[in-house]
Amino acid sequence: MISVLHNLRLLLLAAWLGAAIFFSATVAPSAFQVSRAFNLPNASEVAGSIVTRTLSVVNITGFIVSVLSVALAFVLRKRYTRGAVIAQVALLVVVATATAVGEWVIAARMRGLRTAMAIPIDQVSISDPLKVAFQTLHGYSVAMLSVAIIAALIAFLVMSRRRA
Repeated sequence: MISVLHNLRLLLLAAWLGAAIFFSATVAPSAFQVSRAFNLPNASEVAGSIVTRTLSVVNITGFIVSVLSVALAFVLRKRYTRGAVIAQVALLVVVATATAVGEWVIAARMRGLRTAMAIPIDQVSISDPLKVAFQTLHGYSVAMLSVAIIAALIAFLVMSRRRA
């Protein structure tokens, strides 16, 4: 049973890592490239809606997987050295925090700004304070997901090593 839990935890974290990296490297850029290729007057609005929905899934699943993995770290603690357990928990808390902040703080504010703009984001001037704030939050969103991915990758490496 312990071995099954260990493998399940690794599988879930690896699956989330794959999804997060695929989203960042492929889904988000492709949504904007494809929608702009059709010369739609609201291409960024359409692509942004797709990216927002997809990122929400990535963030929420990252939060769930990391919280579950933290709980399982205590169940599986005898498989690891004390330092490895502490490292796992710390790194997984970083993943949980980054994905939670990314979803329930940053993305929520970005959705609010998009609503406040009242017109498609493509039509908003780049100097508009709402768009400037939106772009700033976008940078924070990218940073939060990057931090979560890096922390999850390191946690995965630590988790995959067993006690000698």
